[in-house]
Amino acid sequence: MRRIFLCLLTFTLLALQPLGAQPDWTSINEETLRHFQALLKFDTSDPPGNEQPAVDYLKQVLEKEGIPVEIVFNEDKRPNLIARLKGSGAKRPLLIMAHTDVVNVDPKKWTHPPFGAVRDGGYVYGRGTVDDKDNVAAALMVMLTLKRQNVRLDRDVIFLAESGEEGSTRVGIQFVVNQHFPKVDAEYCLAEGGSVTRVGGKVKFASVQTLEKIPRGIELTAKGPAGHGSVPLRNNAVVHLSNAVGKVAAWKPPIHLNETTRAYFRRLAAISAPEEAKRYLAAVSSDQKAAAEADEYFLEHEPRHASMLRTSISPNIIQAGYRINVIPSEAKATLDVRVHPEDDHVALLEQVKKVINDPSVEVTWAQRDVRPGTGSANLGLEGFKAVEAMIKKHYETVTLPTMSTGATDMAYLRAKGIQCYGIGPATDIEDGPKGFGAHSDQERILESELYRFVRFHYELVEDLAKRR
Repeated sequence: MRRIFLCLLTFTLLALQPLGAQPDWTSINEETLRHFQALLKFDTSDPPGNEQPAVDYLKQVLEKEGIPVEIVFNEDKRPNLIARLKGSGAKRPLLIMAHTDVVNVDPKKWTHPPFGAVRDGGYVYGRGTVDDKDNVAAALMVMLTLKRQNVRLDRDVIFLAESGEEGSTRVGIQFVVNQHFPKVDAEYCLAEGGSVTRVGGKVKFASVQTLEKIPRGIELTAKGPAGHGSVPLRNNAVVHLSNAVGKVAAWKPPIHLNETTRAYFRRLAAISAPEEAKRYLAAVSSDQKAAAEADEYFLEHEPRHASMLRTSISPNIIQAGYRINVIPSEAKATLDVRVHPEDDHVALLEQVKKVINDPSVEVTWAQRDVRPGTGSANLGLEGFKAVEAMIKKHYETVTLPTMSTGATDMAYLRAKGIQCYGIGPATDIEDGPKGFGAHSDQERILESELYRFVRFHYELVEDLAKRR
């Protein structure tokens, strides 16, 4: 009888929930700001990494609403939070992910306190406002709103608030995937990596990351005899290293196109001025001469687009010598390499050796946090179509599927076969050069765009996960 009573009570409560009742977005916006500011005020700088206060806050808020939470960690003060709303199981789960750590700050360079969450002129200022506590707050509000609205789900919705994204993935996504993957296994994942671009205050396009390049490092080591600087030597290690760096910098790895980059340039052409559109279409055409001309233009004027077409190599660190009158016996250079997902990294290293073609220069992989291969993107799947439709609804603009030249933690999930989409709120293209972007000393977000992003995020998750 007790079981029958509980079933009837549950049925009655569900029946009392108005069909098709819409969330109270005014109230949700107020709560979003409250949680967002609270999260921003926690100093979760990485290094050293202390995500514990932010995770404790999220746990308290979620559990108060009856949402079960699990904490997993392999290092003190650096926990990962996993929360789950159960669905019917008719479809595989949907994962929404965000990281709670932020990059370091130099407080002296900030106008507003970096962990003050100050509101000024319609903006919220603080470290993490657009990387990545905007996504943390949005994911939190998605979970809370789904629960409060009693949304019936065909998929489990999983929220992963991960640590260590800004340089310590061993405590975050690597640990979760290697040790707790069944808890986050999903068909689709939504995380950072995309954005909506505004120009002059108006939305121009939305970028959705569907693929990313793989970060690696190459170290060049040149050796030669030491000597007195007054007697120049032809086998000077610095000279050999300089020549090697010059050769690598001048080398252009071959262009590789894929479904994402073809769609990106074609869709970008459709919203660009005629001269720009011609170049974007040429870059993905079968006309090799036109493609080469477009590539050369990109290298000079739009280097990000050139990097999207190939494996990129950037010489960033050179170390040699210790005083002016001594010829050093060793010189080293470190190259930042972003490998195209379809390139073989072993073959790449051999090709770099051939380009340098100098037996006195050793070419090896450098130590760095290397992410796994990112798999492939399929723009025809339900997940991407849903993202595209919601961008059209909320931002009234075109979606550009993007292969990121940087790196995100979604690489670890794509390597497991999960289709991942990087999304983000609208920001002004002018903000970056002015010093208001991610990792800057005046990082900020428009309050109105945070609220729009939360609603977009919620309706996207609801559309993908609700019972049909």
